[in-house]
Amino acid sequence: MIETTDDGALRILTINRPEKANSLTGEMLEALRDAVDAARDAPVLVLTGAGRVFSAGADLDAARAGLATSPLWEELSGAIAGHPGLTIAALNGTAAGGAMGMVLACDLRIAAPQARIFYPVMKLGFLPQPSDPARLRALVGPARAKMILMAGQKIGAEEAREWGLIDRIVPQEALAETTRELGADICAAAPDHTRAIKKLIDAPHL
Repeated sequence: MIETTDDGALRILTINRPEKANSLTGEMLEALRDAVDAARDAPVLVLTGAGRVFSAGADLDAARAGLATSPLWEELSGAIAGHPGLTIAALNGTAAGGAMGMVLACDLRIAAPQARIFYPVMKLGFLPQPSDPARLRALVGPARAKMILMAGQKIGAEEAREWGLIDRIVPQEALAETTRELGADICAAAPDHTRAIKKLIDAPHL
């Protein structure tokens, strides 16, 4: 249910369970984590979904069985955040719940116009993944992070772009072309050069 493909120097990981809104099981999270680890030499890593939903988060049956509090979510987002190249979340549709962890961990987020963002941890009685609130706050600020995590607001693509949560909105059929354009300079550069620039950007400000 996790497909790995290469588009030139881009490594693309696709969540392919559209009949279940790409909801994630423990096995799928492990497969995603392992695929991210295996892609460390890829200059550009893209995460996307099949169909019209990026991911609805945890599979409901798996969540009831304990997946909602599994450390696998944090392991996955940590692997993405630690990738030395450019990471792009290509949101073909809505990203919800635990799936937000991998989205927030990416360097860039592009989205189809129909995408929505929501993270209903307050409503469901769970805590967010440990790293997610800080990553969300860094992107949108504390008040808007509380709008999503505490007030349970569903944010459309246009508003998410205004907030800085999404970097670009493109037609769904243009997502693949846009990821190639964004990664073109990186794919043509030396890996050490890419890593050095990313470290300079991500380094704590003095």
